[in-house]
Amino acid sequence: MYRNLPGPRPGLVLAAVTVAQFVFALDMSVVNVALPAIRADLGFAPLDLSWVVHVYALTFGGLLLLGGRACDLYGRRRLLLLGLAVFGLCSLAGGLAQAPWQLVAARAGQGVGAAAAAPAALAMLTTTFAEGPRRVRALGVWSAANAAGGALGVLAGGLLTEYASWRWVMLVNLPVVATALALLPAGGPAGGLTRVPGAPGARPVRRTRPDVLGAVLATAGIGLLVFGVVRTDIRGWGSPATLGTLAAAVALLAAFAVTETRTAAPLLRLGLLRSRWVAGANVLVFLAAAGQFTAFYFVSLYLQQVLGLGAAATGLAFLPFSAGLVAGTVLATRVVAVRTPRAALVPGAVLAAAGLAWFALISPDGGFLTDVLGPSLVTSIGTGLVLAPVAAAATTGVAAREAGTASGLLNSSRQLGGCVGLAALATVAAHRTGGATDPAALNDGYATGLAVTAGLFVLAALVAMAVLPGRRPQTPHPLAPADDRLEGTRS
Repeated sequence: MYRNLPGPRPGLVLAAVTVAQFVFALDMSVVNVALPAIRADLGFAPLDLSWVVHVYALTFGGLLLLGGRACDLYGRRRLLLLGLAVFGLCSLAGGLAQAPWQLVAARAGQGVGAAAAAPAALAMLTTTFAEGPRRVRALGVWSAANAAGGALGVLAGGLLTEYASWRWVMLVNLPVVATALALLPAGGPAGGLTRVPGAPGARPVRRTRPDVLGAVLATAGIGLLVFGVVRTDIRGWGSPATLGTLAAAVALLAAFAVTETRTAAPLLRLGLLRSRWVAGANVLVFLAAAGQFTAFYFVSLYLQQVLGLGAAATGLAFLPFSAGLVAGTVLATRVVAVRTPRAALVPGAVLAAAGLAWFALISPDGGFLTDVLGPSLVTSIGTGLVLAPVAAAATTGVAAREAGTASGLLNSSRQLGGCVGLAALATVAAHRTGGATDPAALNDGYATGLAVTAGLFVLAALVAMAVLPGRRPQTPHPLAPADDRLEGTRS
């Protein structure tokens, strides 16, 4: 016999984790527009400047799986509090940095904090709201905050850099983190699921030993994979350094998979991936993140380097994209509340692909109204239709005891998709320009990259149709044995 320990009001949980997710998404893009100002103020070498962006992706992506498992073992509220505190302190350190290494170290610390807190935030939602319309609505709000944070990061970065100082792209995190921390003591769960003492079948509670070897292999493997990918802007995909790094990453991840089948308390129970919901959602979020991150990158460069807009104007140009993401998320929430996530994912991916194909028609002589506004709205609404249901799909049928693991896996797939997609398509665009820097050549490169990005969403639509089930599985018991398979999810 089981019971839920007394917990907080669900609305406060939703408010706290939504604010937290917003700031993590904001930090993925808020720094990009400020890079020229950062270089001029702190004296970064040209080849070192990219580490301001890459080191955050490296620590965030590399530690997400570990963060997800840690919140299952040691408490979601505890990990969220700790992660937010680390993130906020490192944001303050970054805003006060006086040397390049100080800013890079602060960004690395932000990634560590986000890797602890992001999976805990999503896991708190999925364990607070039972599967059904209420969870779908909660995940819709969470997804809208995630999408809005990423899109508004460009706007905030441009405005803060131009009218205040680049330091405020770091310091702006502090009031947001403080708000999340203020909400969390009242909004964090008081406890989890437990067996009622004296009930039939009650057993002594044993503390689970952490999977240290699995944690080391997974973190090192994912970290090397991200490192190898993000450095292709300097070394190239075919260089011995890149190939060696990626080969080492694959070897470590293969060793991790073998280890997880032989340990009693794995970091990631591989049986979880037998679920078509979990496996399909992670492939989908990988493809969608690759498309979203790359679209932000190319459109931002097109606005600045081809159309000649300043940082603030570029940020303002992304407002329709932000509005479309929120609208798509709201629409997806309504669809998924009465149907399965696939019902929103397929049309959303097709719509995003159509918008990106329209974006690929950009012209060196174009303008915001003729080349950006229309495709921004179509792409963002489609992307919103994808991003909201994918979180619901990735947690469908997952037991509460594995909510953190599933959340960390989803966030890892999102980060890896963004890193790999951006690095690969930036190479495609650079190959197209052939080293030329005039607006016409740059335009051709960006258009080619956007066209390939459209293909990623077409592939996402095909995956959704082929992999995701047409109906929901029965919800497993929250404390079902770890080796139980999810009902209705096997192919």
